[in-house]
Amino acid sequence: MEMDWSELRARFLVEEDDAILALHKPAGISVTGERHDTDLVELAAAAGETLYPVHRIDKVTSGLVLFAKELAAHGQLTRQFNKQTAEKAYLAVVASAELPDTGVLDLPLSVGRKNRVRIAAPRESIRREGDRWFVEDVDLLATKNYPSRTEFATVLRRAEHAVLVLRPITGRRHQIRVQLAWIGHPIVGDPLFDKTGAAERTYLHSWRLGLAADWRTPPELAVEATPDAAFWRPIQPEPHEPGEMLHRADELLRRID
Repeated sequence: MEMDWSELRARFLVEEDDAILALHKPAGISVTGERHDTDLVELAAAAGETLYPVHRIDKVTSGLVLFAKELAAHGQLTRQFNKQTAEKAYLAVVASAELPDTGVLDLPLSVGRKNRVRIAAPRESIRREGDRWFVEDVDLLATKNYPSRTEFATVLRRAEHAVLVLRPITGRRHQIRVQLAWIGHPIVGDPLFDKTGAAERTYLHSWRLGLAADWRTPPELAVEATPDAAFWRPIQPEPHEPGEMLHRADELLRRID
């Protein structure tokens, strides 16, 4: 995506104060740290603005990303992610409409060959009891593994797709993408698992963040990035349906809270 920082900043601004900047990142641009791509932090720096990422979302993921403009705020906010007290919500369009109304993915992650993230157990060791997917400790691979938990609810089922609202409790790299793929319900268009290149984008969206922020009145930060029309394309919605789905996703989040 070619765009100068001032244009991108103005177009995708969600929230800003003296301490933070929240953007609605389009799919296809990195937050920071990509070796061969220009990223948001680099674009800002080139324009004379220093930003500190509070968290990261993948290049292929769209939606909310939060930056600190000062180190004091950065420390306060990142500690909440590290302690798993930050409230995060994502939306995804997945292949198959056979998932339950609600579910929990308790599937630890590991890093395999070529730095690829995977479940830390053979695929056939993944078990399901009720609406929870997990692996027994005895089935874990003899590598370092990272406990990873994602809660989800099904917002809509349509033909061969489902729309999910997800709450990642932990924040591992590629967590939602890998866990869903390994239980047989990959995110539509995810290049980690869909090699056809047929999809226009990856249908995973960072929707909401909620954190404590003691410099604000009241001392909290609640931000949201509404998906654009292109996000819903796989389910071919009627004009009224995106709004209805977001309303239902909000209700479901309260139930799985």
